[in-house]
Amino acid sequence: MVEAEIFDVVIIGAGPGGYVAAIRAAQLGMTVACVEKDSVGGTCLNVGCIPSKALLESSELYYLAKETFKDHGIEIKGLSLDFKTVIARKDTVVRQLTGGVAGLFKKNKVTHVKGTARLLGSQSVEVTGKEGTRLLKAKAIVIATGSAPISLPILPLDGERVVDSTGALSLSAIPKELVVIGGGYIGLEMGSVYLRLGSKVTVVEATDRIAGTLDAEVATVLHRALKKQGMDFRLSTKLVSGTTKKKQVELSLDSGGTVSTLVADCVLVAVGRRPYLDGLGVDALGIQKDERGRLVVDAGYQTTVAGVYAIGDVIAGPMLAHKASEEGVALVEILAGQKGHVNYATIPSVVYTAPEVASVGLSEAEATAQGIDYTVAKFPYAANGRALALGEKEGFVKLMANRVTDRLIGAHLIGPRASELIGEIVLGMEFGTSAEDIARTVHAHPTLSEATKEAALALGSGAIHM
Repeated sequence: MVEAEIFDVVIIGAGPGGYVAAIRAAQLGMTVACVEKDSVGGTCLNVGCIPSKALLESSELYYLAKETFKDHGIEIKGLSLDFKTVIARKDTVVRQLTGGVAGLFKKNKVTHVKGTARLLGSQSVEVTGKEGTRLLKAKAIVIATGSAPISLPILPLDGERVVDSTGALSLSAIPKELVVIGGGYIGLEMGSVYLRLGSKVTVVEATDRIAGTLDAEVATVLHRALKKQGMDFRLSTKLVSGTTKKKQVELSLDSGGTVSTLVADCVLVAVGRRPYLDGLGVDALGIQKDERGRLVVDAGYQTTVAGVYAIGDVIAGPMLAHKASEEGVALVEILAGQKGHVNYATIPSVVYTAPEVASVGLSEAEATAQGIDYTVAKFPYAANGRALALGEKEGFVKLMANRVTDRLIGAHLIGPRASELIGEIVLGMEFGTSAEDIARTVHAHPTLSEATKEAALALGSGAIHM
C-alpha cells in the first residue's frame, strides 16, 4: 500500500494557472505539490504562447528584411533563411523559460510531482509516473489542466501533412502551400508565420468573418491587412472531407452549396480548443460540467464537489494564459483567508499578427446588447508621427466610454505594438478611469501611445491632430 504524502494544497497542472497558483500558495505559507505529466509551463510555455511568438518574431524579421528594409535605404544581397535555426531558436527560448519555472519551484519549496494524475476523492490524488505511483492528499485540490486542440474526425492528424497548432510549431520544412482550417487567432497567427516565410496560405473559415471574437470593425481591418499581405480567405466555407495522398492533402470544401477541391502539402487544423480533463476522473467523482464540457465552479472557484477547485481553461471564460494565472492567484489567496479577486471586465486579449490586435472590455455589439448608452471615437495611426517613422501607419485606436459617466468601457487597437499599448488602458479601466483622465495625461512625444491620448480627446472636445 502506497503511503500518502500530505500537503495543504495539491495542484494538477503546471501551466500558467497551475504553476503561478503553486508559487503564490507557497509564498502564503502553504505546503504545495504541483503535478505535471509533461514539462512545467503547460501549453503556453511549451507548445503555445511562447514558441508561437518566437516563430512570429523570426518570421517578421525575415519579412521586414526582404520587403521593407529597402525603404530605409538598407540593401541586402543574398538574403536567405535557415529554417532549422528558426526552429532551434524557438526551442531554446522554450527551454530557458521552462527551466526558469523549475527554478522558481525549488526557490519556493514547491514539490514538483512528475506523472499523470487521477482523482481518487475530494482530498486524494493518485499520480502515476516513471518512478511508480504516489498518493497525494490535501484539503484543497486544484484542477489546472488547461486545454487541448479540437480535432476533426473527417481529417485525422498525422503530425506531418495534417497538424494541429502543436505540430505547426515544429514542421520539418516550410510548406509551399498551407491551408488553415479555422480563422480564429491561433490559425491567423500560425498562418502569418508561414506566409512571411514564403508559404501560400489559405484560411478556410465556416463563418462569414475571421476572428469572430474581435470587434467587427477591427476584424474587417485585420482581414484587409492580411489579404494585402497575400493571405487568401475562403469564408462561409465548410470542410466536407480530406484525404492524404502521398505528399499532399486533398480537401473537399462546401461554400453555400458549391463544392470545390483544394490541394496543399500541409493542413493546419485550428478550429478551437477544449478543456483537457482526459483520464482525470472528474466524471467518476461527480463534478458537474456545463454544456461545453467545462467544470462548473462558484465564486471561489470550487467545483460541485467540496474541496476540489478549478481554474483556467477548464472553466468558463476566455482561454487565455493571463486569465488562468490571475485565477490561480485569486484562488489560493481565498484559501489563505484573503479576498482574492479577478476583474473579468479588464482581461485583455491580443492577436499577434501584423498588424497586432489588442482589446479589453466591451465591443460595440456587446455594449448595444447590454443597453449601454455609449460614445465611441477612433484615432488612426496614419496621423501619428511615431507610426509614420516606423513605417506602420495601418490601424487605429478605438475607445468606448459610457456617455453619462465618461468611464471607459472598452478599447480596441489594431496596429503597431498594440499588445504593449493596451496595458495603459487596462490599468485605467481597472481604476475606473474616464476618457478625460487619459486625455489629460501627458504622453511622451513622439510615441505610439499618443494615439491613445488623441482617441480619448476625441471622446471629449475633439482630437488635436485629426
